[in-house]
Amino acid sequence: MAKLALAATSGKSCKILLGLRLLAFSATLSAAIVMGLNKETETFVVGKVGNTPIKATFTAKFDHTPAFVFFVVANAMVSFHNLLMIALQIFGGEMEFTGFRLLSVAILDMLNVTLISAAANAAAFMAEVGKNGNKHARWDKICDRFATYCDHGAGALIAAFAGVILMLIISAASISRLVQPNKCCSTTASPSVVP
Repeated sequence: MAKLALAATSGKSCKILLGLRLLAFSATLSAAIVMGLNKETETFVVGKVGNTPIKATFTAKFDHTPAFVFFVVANAMVSFHNLLMIALQIFGGEMEFTGFRLLSVAILDMLNVTLISAAANAAAFMAEVGKNGNKHARWDKICDRFATYCDHGAGALIAAFAGVILMLIISAASISRLVQPNKCCSTTASPSVVP
């Protein structure tokens, strides 16, 4: 247990944590941007009058579905959280990460895991309805008509679920730092006995 606590607060693990935060920031920001810019417009024949086709233009946008709006907002919030933590770790100098500060970071990391997980799962549910429809509710599938829209949404979901996994790892590392707090990113970690 003492080795685990020492490893969680060593300088090398702080660099790994910084790298994980950079990856999580990139994943969640790209998920928010891709979904936020997701839009496709198509023209379909909706009927005929004699031999003249009647056409209508339809647009699929992320903001037509509240789950996708939640997805964009949640990913943007988690990206902002990671950006703040990265800035603190890089520009914070030899700031003491003990007591309330360390507990606050761990709690915020756990809250962000919950937030991004909820958003990614809500968006995945709506993507499933868009791909396959729901015969019982008489909701038609749209991915056969708006393929690019669905492909971009799938890419955003992949990035968001990568962000969920990275945030889980970051949260576990933040919690393990509660066992033995020290100055993050210091070059040497002082060993101590962990009860």
